[in-house]
Amino acid sequence: MNRIFSGVQPTGNLHLGNYLGAIRNWVELQDDYDCIFCIVDLHALTLPQDPEGLRGHTREVTAAYLAAGIDPEKCIIFNQSSVPGHSELAWLFACITPLGWLNRMTQFKEKAGKHRENAGLGLYAYPVLMAADILLYKATHVPVGEDQKQHLELSRDIAGAFNRQYETDYFPLPEPQILGEATRVMSLRDGSNKMSKSDPSDYSRINMTDDADTIALKVRRARTDPEPLPDTVDGLEGRPEAANLIGIYAALTRTTRADVVAAFGGKMFSEFKDALATVAVDTLGPIGAEMQRLLAEPGLVDGVLHRGAERAGEIARHHLSEIHRIVGLLRP
Repeated sequence: MNRIFSGVQPTGNLHLGNYLGAIRNWVELQDDYDCIFCIVDLHALTLPQDPEGLRGHTREVTAAYLAAGIDPEKCIIFNQSSVPGHSELAWLFACITPLGWLNRMTQFKEKAGKHRENAGLGLYAYPVLMAADILLYKATHVPVGEDQKQHLELSRDIAGAFNRQYETDYFPLPEPQILGEATRVMSLRDGSNKMSKSDPSDYSRINMTDDADTIALKVRRARTDPEPLPDTVDGLEGRPEAANLIGIYAALTRTTRADVVAAFGGKMFSEFKDALATVAVDTLGPIGAEMQRLLAEPGLVDGVLHRGAERAGEIARHHLSEIHRIVGLLRP
């Protein structure tokens, strides 16, 4: 069976974009693939983290996986730092990754901004660790958002470089999977910006832990324009807020944007928002309630992570033993 690897950073405030763009798709993949879903806590350290907050957010992401329907009996769920092989393989890959490849990574340029000289090595080398995350398990497929496609391409380049240098076909070249209508959910306050955990306005996103009243309120307060909804997809051109809300409705109802504008074309946003709020509450309300129940039982969540780390660690140790042999490292 083909193997999937993917993960989410534990930086708090998991939101609708995380659910529609990633977690819901993972639930649907678990019956057809050998799935490994990680909480990538080492990646979170590229920015300063409060230690207690990081532990709490790691449990929150785990609770989100479970509440959304990821089955820890079918899949491996664990936090990245519990398997040391991620860091070890990242170093081996760092030794064969040209600086020129990393200099082309646009996310580093965006996140480091004007203070690039003061950015940490971890932020710069982030894509090498991501390659190690994927290839440590010889994953064949990686569900990614549009903003991670470049990093996955680098993972493929690194796998190919390793195979060529050591004259082997050990690593597969992982294929991207971009699924669903809402691969890029935008802010409820500004349809030109991606929905983000770091946005200072809580009304810019629907958090996975929001209760029903809060979800409905945020939908009704979402920014729109004064015109009625268009009756064709072409009519969304130049209307980012309308395009975003229609895309969210299509994703939540598993239809298309064409279906949504056909149903609501010519109607005012107030009527459409009522329908969108109902759909959002029906979908996310039960997940948020289950997350709250799980977070009240940290021992249960920690048990899932512990069992997952044992299973992931067994795979990692086996693969690292083979990698050590290939590169010439002596392992007593």
